Amino acid sequence: MASIKPSTPRGTRDFSPTEMAKRNYIFDTIKGVFRKYGYQQIETPAMENLSTLMGKYGDEGDKLIFKILNSGDYLSGISEEKLATRNPQLITQEISEKALRYDLTVPFARYVVMHQNEITFPFKRFQVQPVWRADRPQKGRYREFYQCDADVVGSDSLLNEAEFVLIYDEALSALGLDDFTIKINNRKILSGIAEVIDKADDIIDLTVAIDKLDKIGLDGVIKELLEKGFTEHDIEKLRPVILLQGSNEEKLDSLRKALKHSEIGLKGCDEIEEIFNYLKHLHETKATLELDITLARGLNYYTGAIFEVKTNQAAMGSIGGGGRYDDLTGMFGLKGITGCGISFGADRIYDVLEELKLFPETAVQTTQVLICCFDKHGEKYALPFLQELRGRNISAELYPAGAKMKKQLDYANNKQIPYVVVIGSDEMESGLLTLKNMHTGDQEKLSTEMIVAMLVA
Repeated sequence: MASIKPSTPRGTRDFSPTEMAKRNYIFDTIKGVFRKYGYQQIETPAMENLSTLMGKYGDEGDKLIFKILNSGDYLSGISEEKLATRNPQLITQEISEKALRYDLTVPFARYVVMHQNEITFPFKRFQVQPVWRADRPQKGRYREFYQCDADVVGSDSLLNEAEFVLIYDEALSALGLDDFTIKINNRKILSGIAEVIDKADDIIDLTVAIDKLDKIGLDGVIKELLEKGFTEHDIEKLRPVILLQGSNEEKLDSLRKALKHSEIGLKGCDEIEEIFNYLKHLHETKATLELDITLARGLNYYTGAIFEVKTNQAAMGSIGGGGRYDDLTGMFGLKGITGCGISFGADRIYDVLEELKLFPETAVQTTQVLICCFDKHGEKYALPFLQELRGRNISAELYPAGAKMKKQLDYANNKQIPYVVVIGSDEMESGLLTLKNMHTGDQEKLSTEMIVAMLVA
């Protein structure tokens, strides 16, 4: 029988040791910042009850949920009449009770409701886990990918939003990025803009169009609005708001004048100003913080401040985003718990760091020193030293005796191990081992104590 060529499912990937080391460098850096700001890590199962997920993402989102077939004879309970309808929605309810999670937000809402008597509010959690979507795979879009989220629920304080700006600033700076922009807007401002031009019922069409300003330009936005039923008079009212210029303070002043007859719009301006005031009393950020009225980000989902982060060092879409939402847990019957959250686009951040060559050598270094010996005598001699290195938290390997020295050194080069210790008969007799720097090619004879002291320095 012909062998089957192995492959991964479309839209999924294997990660090599080097790729995993770089990914973990990103995750560990971001996790460290989350913890610094008081966020605690949780994990939720890869699969949820299908009823938990369905109806939370809209019709299109529901179609992208990976359903899991029930165990055993999953067709046994379905009548011939139902099977004959060939209606997948009708049949799916009978043969699938579970599904792979689509995102981390809905499972988090479920978690908060189930554990509400155990957790302390405000509850600050972070999650770094994979999610699955039955989307069409294409460049930069996968069916399995990681989300890196932080959320706080049970607090309406805008200090949370201000700290999210600091979290983005600190984490991305720690990853080596030094030129990025954190854009901020507020859902209430967008509602106010729609209100003052008497288009409150058309807010979705309005924001979807102006959100494309960077991509299609002002003429493209105007064309799309006209096609959606907006008038030239409406557009003349919108034009100065869409094209706001100046500092963040100047933009806010202009917005207050434009929205003076909209209570909700002015409340949005107040919230933005409060976030800016918090940041003035915290530390200066490396990021550029920009009030961008055209930023919409999932209008139906967010209810207050919204964020989007872009790097200015590489051609890449947003590498992070988030905002405030009301009633996160209401979908599961626990009303009145507000929250806000952000997410880092780890895959895009990976691509940016790779393009800019910002991964440090230590990010991919898994072993610090390789011990090479010529025979079994050298191997036996090396064992106590190997344990001593590991006891001092120095990652070390001993290459099994019998291989030629060239093969052992090639192994060190391929794994990017920076140091090699060579043990031969001369080294065993003198007690001075040969330490070779694989980057420079320099080598010297040192005692085990001196080698350890140098490696831990």
